[in-house]
Amino acid sequence: MHAQFPQTTMNTPSIICPDCDTFTRRDFFKTTIGAAAAATLGGIVPARAVDLTKGKSETLVATLYKSLSEEQRKHLCFSFDDPLRSKVNNNWMINKSQKEMLNADQQAMVRDIFLGLHSPEYAQRVMEQVVHDSEGDGFDGGTSVALFGEPGNGNFEFVLAGRHVTRRCDGDSVDGTAFGGPIFYGHAAHGFNEAAGHPDNIYWYQAKRANEVFQMFDGKQREIALLGDGRPEKANDTVKLSGKTEGLAGIGVSQLSADQKAHVRDVMSDVLAPFRKVDADEALKLIEASGFDNLHLSFYKNQVIGNDGVWDVWQIEGPNMIWYFRGKPHVHVWVNVRASA
Repeated sequence: MHAQFPQTTMNTPSIICPDCDTFTRRDFFKTTIGAAAAATLGGIVPARAVDLTKGKSETLVATLYKSLSEEQRKHLCFSFDDPLRSKVNNNWMINKSQKEMLNADQQAMVRDIFLGLHSPEYAQRVMEQVVHDSEGDGFDGGTSVALFGEPGNGNFEFVLAGRHVTRRCDGDSVDGTAFGGPIFYGHAAHGFNEAAGHPDNIYWYQAKRANEVFQMFDGKQREIALLGDGRPEKANDTVKLSGKTEGLAGIGVSQLSADQKAHVRDVMSDVLAPFRKVDADEALKLIEASGFDNLHLSFYKNQVIGNDGVWDVWQIEGPNMIWYFRGKPHVHVWVNVRASA
């Protein structure tokens, strides 16, 4: 079972029960959708959360493309081979904001595309995070979009970018690449410098699960897995893949016991849980193809908040994947999963 998405305030009505330890994923889904039907949350059109099963995001991308005027296409549309398509960063705009570039109906389509890229249990909460971290600009004012290629006529990709968000929708145009390319997610729940334990951070549950693996390690394993500083954040260089099966940071999954390996698999399931099933399944398939035992898990002792015994910065790396969780001063997560070269 996946770990729970925690309670969060994010300047929206409280829709999670205060006892998070007994709050299940099913409860989260039912409560979120129920609250969304009753009130607008952070500028989100509430009915959108109910309609996640209607059509694929790729279909909506095609509809959005067809709706664009010639003037809009001059600014929003690029060739599929444009290097901008593959860019990722923690806080960037791929274009001018949606409010500046799209009309209200088109903005609603973008909202639905984004929601559809996430699992029904987590989509509304992820949307709230983006609204919150847009710092008053809302989803439409705080994010930007671009389209590469032409849906229905060869390869295409839709990219949405803003603060703490880079998402892609490509209809499998990018062969052997999960999520259509590198993605980014993050959250600053209470200011730039979060407290130990990251109260209300919707992604902190992932670090808690990873730290459960560390607690299973014996002394020698901890010595191998615990390092000094994590990788620097340098846009696409942050998720550059090594292609190596040996010499990666931290402890190799091949060095773990059967129960430890099972827990690492649970962590992978947890970090993939917010995303739609087709993308999560593709990512896991590509990771397995490169060899699950080739993954390495590392934690970083020089980047710790407080003295709670929980490592805020950690990563899972393989020859063709990186899932880098940087939890100080707030949560940044960098992801890149590809097929073997």
